[in-house]
Amino acid sequence: GVGGMSVVGQLAPIFKGVGYSAIMMVFLENVYYIIVITWTLFYLFNTFMDLPSLPWSDCSKGNGTWATVSCWAPESGIPYTESVAAMNNISEADTETAVEQFWRNEVLHASDGIEEIGEVQWDLFICLIVAWALVYGFIWKGLHNSGKLLWVCAVFPYIILSILCVKALTLEGASEGLKFLFTPEWERLYEAEVWIDGGTQIFFSYGVGIGSLLALGSYNKFHHNCHRDAIFVCCVNSFTSIFSACVIFSILGYMAHQKGVEVGEVVQSGPALAFLVYPEVVLAIAPSPFWAFLFFIMLLNLGLDTQFSSVESLMTGLVDNWPEQLRPHRKKFTLGMTVFMCLLGLPMITRGGIYVFQLMDFYAASGLSLLWCVFFQTIAICWVFGAKKFYLCIEEMIGYRVSMYWYVCWVFLAPAFMVFIFVFYFVRYSPITMGAYHYPAWGEVLGFAISLSSMLWVPGYAIYYLLSTKGSWSEVLRQGVTPVIKPRKEAVMAEEKARLTCQDVRDVEMNIEADLSDDSCDSYDSKRCLGEDL
Repeated sequence: GVGGMSVVGQLAPIFKGVGYSAIMMVFLENVYYIIVITWTLFYLFNTFMDLPSLPWSDCSKGNGTWATVSCWAPESGIPYTESVAAMNNISEADTETAVEQFWRNEVLHASDGIEEIGEVQWDLFICLIVAWALVYGFIWKGLHNSGKLLWVCAVFPYIILSILCVKALTLEGASEGLKFLFTPEWERLYEAEVWIDGGTQIFFSYGVGIGSLLALGSYNKFHHNCHRDAIFVCCVNSFTSIFSACVIFSILGYMAHQKGVEVGEVVQSGPALAFLVYPEVVLAIAPSPFWAFLFFIMLLNLGLDTQFSSVESLMTGLVDNWPEQLRPHRKKFTLGMTVFMCLLGLPMITRGGIYVFQLMDFYAASGLSLLWCVFFQTIAICWVFGAKKFYLCIEEMIGYRVSMYWYVCWVFLAPAFMVFIFVFYFVRYSPITMGAYHYPAWGEVLGFAISLSSMLWVPGYAIYYLLSTKGSWSEVLRQGVTPVIKPRKEAVMAEEKARLTCQDVRDVEMNIEADLSDDSCDSYDSKRCLGEDL
């Protein structure tokens, strides 16, 4: 259980701040991502509140509470001309479905902006406590002890998503949604947000930069085929993104058809998308409560799976940096951090919480801060430690050389791509928004402060290292780029075996098998020449 956040500092001590930057990002991610699980639990509990239907199935169920005069649910069977919205002279395009209003007015009790934070929603507060209790219950011993749980969390969503996909594709208007999904809008390539959202989404969904994959991978055996796993994870992740996008946009096409508007206008993009799209489609599948229950269980699995990995990454990173103080008390320390992060999440379950969440989602562990951290990780590993050494380390572990394409990516393509996105973001900068809402100037300043809280660790620690390390400038720089990593026992054994010559291998085997008569080293395969059969 070694965390990836401490590895960079061991490969290049002067870049140890990259690890601290990753720890800060993961900490902030854990604080706000749990809110998605909180919303999921709220929906899951409400699935049973209005059997045999669902609370968001009709506007009449929210009369006097969450439904306003602009609420109209086409699937209820009430024509628009006879709806409350029509009686109040609200156009069909300006109406909102019961699903939309349930989300905004019942789940969030959303205010008009971040300026109006308001009070804590106590029903969400209970769900937040339950969410953190579930997370702590599974990771207090370490995530590697929950292998079967992770398999369930990984496989179950695909089953539910496949069922929803079949139904979504049969809905009227689904083809328009798919057409909207796969029709490129080339002019949007000039928007900085598109590039930074696309780049950081890849990093975030793959777990790049935040140490979770490295923390989980540290439980593998030394000769485990990490190259195969990396290719597999990338393929599965990309397939899942396309698959789920097809489901979502099929439903968006259906919703647009029902309201008589364009697909791009049916709902606002953002963190609420899943809670607007999927609750809509389950209304079209009988029995609705059963399918809603399965969907939110699936969403809960996905959320907990991500949260498990992130919390494990954070705990492992902190314990790695202060092993003597924290490792003997890991369970208590994990409990303390869980309570602390739970308290920090309270502003996001207030009436203005969705605006705080959006700010955290954009600035905390994605966007600029994530690009910054991954860029310096790449520089530290591939330029300071050395891509060639890294390349040979992989060969030593998996037993064969990977394509030189990866070497070119590590050294040139990946850093260049990140620099391009980073520069392009500031050249084409546009203020953060949430739908039609524009954040105040102090909100953007707060967002950049959140990003800087993780980004400043990289240059800050480098300056601290240069000033605190004894010796001349050249000596300090030499120490700063000299690896201090201690190899695992399996790595030492593998290295010793690799040093054996073919003659050494033959001599050892001749002592074991007296009848060995081969005189040519060429008669041995490459693995045996490396001593891997000893």
